[in-house]
Amino acid sequence: MQEEQTPPAQQAGETTTVAASAANAAAPEKNNHWERETLERLVMAQINEQRAARRWRIGFRLFWILLVLGVMWFSFHHGKNAANTAHPASHTALIEIKGEIDADTNANAEWIIDSMRQAFEDEGAQAVVLLINSPGGSPVQAGMINDEIKRLKALHQKPVYVVVEETCASAAYYIAAASDKIFVDKASIVGSIGVLMDGFGFTGLMDKLGVERRLMTAGENKGFLDPFSNPTKAQKAHAQQLLDQIHKQFIAVVREGRGDRLKETPDIFSGLFWSGQQAIELGLADGYGTLDTVARDVVKAEDIVDYTRQDNVAERLAKRFGAAMGEAMVKTSLHWMPHIR
Repeated sequence: MQEEQTPPAQQAGETTTVAASAANAAAPEKNNHWERETLERLVMAQINEQRAARRWRIGFRLFWILLVLGVMWFSFHHGKNAANTAHPASHTALIEIKGEIDADTNANAEWIIDSMRQAFEDEGAQAVVLLINSPGGSPVQAGMINDEIKRLKALHQKPVYVVVEETCASAAYYIAAASDKIFVDKASIVGSIGVLMDGFGFTGLMDKLGVERRLMTAGENKGFLDPFSNPTKAQKAHAQQLLDQIHKQFIAVVREGRGDRLKETPDIFSGLFWSGQQAIELGLADGYGTLDTVARDVVKAEDIVDYTRQDNVAERLAKRFGAAMGEAMVKTSLHWMPHIR
C-alpha cells in the first residue's frame, strides 16, 4: 500500500493556522498582564501620594506645636511686663492706662491692679506714675482700681501720681482721684464727673413699617432695656435712681481724693469737662507736667521702668492655639457622640 502524502501547500496552511491560534491565545494573557501592571502602578502612586500628604500634615502640625511651645516658653521666661527684668536701684514706676476702661480691653482692672502690685512691691520704685489717656468706661472697673490704689499706698507708703496726656475723663478721672497729685497739659481734657446709660429706641420706626414686637418675659420689668419696647414711667424712675446712686459714689470718691483742693461749683459734678488749665483752677488737677518732668522733678528718679502689662504676641498666639485646640477637641468629641437623625 502506498502512504498518502499531504501536499506542501496544505502543510504550510496548517502551520499558519496553528501559529495564528497560538498568537490569539497569547494575546489576552498579554493584555491582562499590561492592565494589571498599569493598575498596580496607579494604586502605588495613590498610596505614595497619601503617605506624602500624611507626612506633610504631621510635619505641619508638629511645626505649629513647636512654634507655640517656643513662644509660650519665651513669654514665661521673659514675663508679661517689666517685673522679671533687672531695674535700676532707684527708678520711677510707670503704668499706662490708655483707651476705654473695660473688662474686655487692655485697660481692665485685673491687668492694671496686677501691674500696680508689682510696681509697689519693687523696692527700687520710688513712686508709681499712672500715665492716663482715656475717655472713661466702666465705673465698676474704675472703682476696683481706685480702691486698690488706696490700699497699696497705705501698705507700701509710696506716692502715686497721675500724668494726663490727651484725656482723663469720667471713669479715668475716677481712677485719678485716688492719686496724690494730678499733672496735666494746659490743653488736656479733664473731668466729666457724671454717669450715663444710653441706647436706642425703634418703636416709631416699627409702627411705620407695620412690625409688631412680640416679647414674652417672666417678670414685668425683664424687658425694661429692650430697644423695641417703650419703658414705663416706673422703669425710667428706677433707671434714674440707679444712675443717681452711682453718681453720688463718684462724687464721694472725688471729694475724698481731692479734699480741700477741690473748688466746688454748681457745674463741677454736672458731667461737664474742662481744659487742663481750667482743671487746675477748679482743683481737679494740681499742675502742669509730663512723665519726664514728674520723674525728674517730683519723684527725683529719672530712670523710668514700665510695668504696664500688655497683651503681647505670645499671649495672642497662645489664646488662638488654645481656642483652636478646644474647637478641635469639641468637634472630635461630637463626632464620636451618638446622633439622632
